[in-house]
Amino acid sequence: MAAKTRYDDIQTFTAAGDQSSFAGLRPRPIPETAGVVEHVIAAGERLDLIARHYYNDDRAWWRIVDANPWMVRATPADGSERFAQHLYLTRLEGRTILIPKAKS
Repeated sequence: MAAKTRYDDIQTFTAAGDQSSFAGLRPRPIPETAGVVEHVIAAGERLDLIARHYYNDDRAWWRIVDANPWMVRATPADGSERFAQHLYLTRLEGRTILIPKAKS
């Protein structure tokens, strides 16, 4: 049995009448997350390494983004940089982020 992911209950869609479109996922709802630790971003930090520090899982960086949705809005919208590059937090150095409690 495969592990349940945060995308399992998301509805799919296909654009009507467009032969070139592809099936996709609708945006998933992001539940309110109570931050329990405030973390000030230091020079050279990355989201995956912060997640490893707090959760012992570098793939749990999305939990931090869910608790701090402004982080995504602080990234360029013009496509000049990929989101993966924003694992590096150089634009957010000195800002405080919330680290949600690890699920038990």
